[in-house]
Amino acid sequence: MTKNEAIKMIKVLKNTYPDATCSLDFTTPFEIVVAVMLSAQCTDERVNKVTPALFKRCKTVKDFANIDIQDLENLIRSCGFYKNKAKNIKLCAKQVLENFDGKVPQTMNELLTLSGVGRKSANVILLEAFGIAEGIAVDTHAKRISNKIGLSNQTDPEKIEQDLLKIFPNEYLKDVNHLFVWHGRNTCIARKPLCEECTIKDYCEYFRQTNTY
Repeated sequence: MTKNEAIKMIKVLKNTYPDATCSLDFTTPFEIVVAVMLSAQCTDERVNKVTPALFKRCKTVKDFANIDIQDLENLIRSCGFYKNKAKNIKLCAKQVLENFDGKVPQTMNELLTLSGVGRKSANVILLEAFGIAEGIAVDTHAKRISNKIGLSNQTDPEKIEQDLLKIFPNEYLKDVNHLFVWHGRNTCIARKPLCEECTIKDYCEYFRQTNTY
């Protein structure tokens, strides 16, 4: 796909999903850090049901660092993998306090030093907390869409991201992050993609291959 075609495709998706934004609820940079951690192997809808009580209990980074681990586990239990997530949240909070004066860092390299934060999470945090789009968060939706459309034949998220960064100009990275998630949830569904309803099927390799006559 050429860059011009990629831009046209993104513009079509923007018309299809004009309200595409992050669906995780948060009010502070550290709250989005926590919400992103909780969203691993869990739906954003479930996370948004858990975080109101959690954020009411823990209002600051220091609160997260000091909360009893069992209390934290109980608050996030329904998000799955709660023991590991609770451990990462507490350690991450301590790292932010000790290494970054209590403020969530605003660079990829610094974010990657935090417990529980990988490249995908860091991309989300940079975009949602600070409006910085220097990469693309390759979640399950972005991976599936990239492979089906033919934007990348890689399976590793970081390799897919590098392929996407070669195609999409920097000014469109913010849009790609949100639009791929919305398109994956609403149209390019994992179990049964709604190809006939898809507004970008003309750009899709999978559609061409499965609709040859």
